Amino acid sequence: MEREFMEFDVVIVGAGPAGLATACRLMQISRDSGKELTVCVVEKGSEVGAHILSGAVFEPKVLTELFPDWQERGAPLHTPVSHDEIYLFKSETDSKLMPESLTPRSMHNQGNYIISVGNLCRWLAEQAEEMGVEIFPGFAASEMLYHEDGSVKGILIGDMGIGADGQPKDGHMPGMELHAKYTVLSEGCRGHLGKQLIEQFHLDNGKSPQHYGLGFKELWTVPDELHQPGKVVHSGGWPLNQGASGGGFLYHLENNQVVVGLIVDLNYSNPHLSPFDEFQRFKTHPVIVANLAGGERVTYGARAIAKGGLNSLPKMSFPGGLMIGCDAGTLNFAKIKGTHTAIKSGMLAADTLGEALMAGVEGGKDLNCFQDRFEQSWLHEELYRSRNFGPAMHKFGTLLGGAFNYVDQNWFGGKFPVTLRDDKPDYAQMAAASDYPRIEYPKPDGKLTFDKLSSVYLSNTYHEEDQPCHLKLTDANIPVQVNLAKYDEPAQRYCPAGVYEIVEDEGQPKFVINSQNCIHCKTCDIKDPSQNITWVTPEGGGGPNYPNM
Repeated sequence: MEREFMEFDVVIVGAGPAGLATACRLMQISRDSGKELTVCVVEKGSEVGAHILSGAVFEPKVLTELFPDWQERGAPLHTPVSHDEIYLFKSETDSKLMPESLTPRSMHNQGNYIISVGNLCRWLAEQAEEMGVEIFPGFAASEMLYHEDGSVKGILIGDMGIGADGQPKDGHMPGMELHAKYTVLSEGCRGHLGKQLIEQFHLDNGKSPQHYGLGFKELWTVPDELHQPGKVVHSGGWPLNQGASGGGFLYHLENNQVVVGLIVDLNYSNPHLSPFDEFQRFKTHPVIVANLAGGERVTYGARAIAKGGLNSLPKMSFPGGLMIGCDAGTLNFAKIKGTHTAIKSGMLAADTLGEALMAGVEGGKDLNCFQDRFEQSWLHEELYRSRNFGPAMHKFGTLLGGAFNYVDQNWFGGKFPVTLRDDKPDYAQMAAASDYPRIEYPKPDGKLTFDKLSSVYLSNTYHEEDQPCHLKLTDANIPVQVNLAKYDEPAQRYCPAGVYEIVEDEGQPKFVINSQNCIHCKTCDIKDPSQNITWVTPEGGGGPNYPNM
């Protein structure tokens, strides 16, 4: 098909913190050099911030590097952290408040802010557009485009108005090609184009496989007497203390808002485990109830996070572009923070791109010099110091792993003379259903705990129903013949949005995909034990519409 195309110096896929930081820094370079650069950002969400979900406690030092006058510009950092509380939940009723002296230094949050990363992205988009960046929300990058020599040429925007049968409907709009001297992938965790390029260019050779967690988040409004702006709570242990690991968080923002969430590591073995229901159980612990009682749930979301760190970080340059932020996996799991690292990776990318463009380097080249710039930055130093955090928790469990990390972080400053590795992929950890008893989860009470469908409703998720399914099965027989037979089809439980079901059809089990429920968390792409599900972009603008997550 002959398609229309547009040309830019740089095309950025994804209007998250990394992509928008790249755009802003490129325009600063353009302004300072007097040489005009054309920069475009493509965002699959209906608006900037619609698909952004993060805790989040934010380190502002990186924002000071990007915009020293961020306060005067009105950046949405309104709630400084007042104090930290770190708990070990021993059981559903018992807990121990850990003294500050016994917690890893990386968990201390003095000088940080509790923020909505979605609102931060909206603000960054405003700064970028004021400097001349073109931002196209509601358009999904569906395919990579290549030059004849195999280097990346740009991206293809997915067609609009294709029916479920694959045929054009009334109002069909063919997708446009966006050509660029350099293309930057900042799609977030498990980006589907980034996943393809890692495999195509062997960017992960010699690295541990990426590891993931599934992060849940709810935003609540609580009564005045419960609200403590700046309070940060983290927890480990129950309910994830039997064959699963992870941790909880609860942050008090401004305007009587409290965010509560749970991260479930996706290396768990028990196929009967339901991360969503573990999150609902987590909220019933007395420490959490004390912060939410009498409050009202406002919205809900879930998203996978890449937490493998430096050991799993792929080569971030490829012929014709760069991969940054959570698309590559720059999150610092020792701090449970990825926004400041994503922004820094974007700034490093922009400095590398700006240098090449100003020097007239021919587009399509592999910017290997990015690696040197990265290794000389505080971002690399920070990721190096946290390289053992995740593997220690996976190998030794919450208590012994926590003790190792305390010694590593507090005594050795993250430079313990051993590098731990975790070389088994998360999906390969799944055991047979017969190896574990079923888990009976309590029914939701509708006040503190809820079901999946009412939760998805609060995520404002919408997809045009008459479109091709964006959850692709390599083999349609595997869900029933393999996954149901061996694992009791865990997609019914690991999906946080009720997308997957096993129903009875004429006396036989049938696998059903309710793709309209999908909140784009990517868990199925990660955790399916047969690696049979591939997540691709649906029609642009589809998915959740988070207001301020």
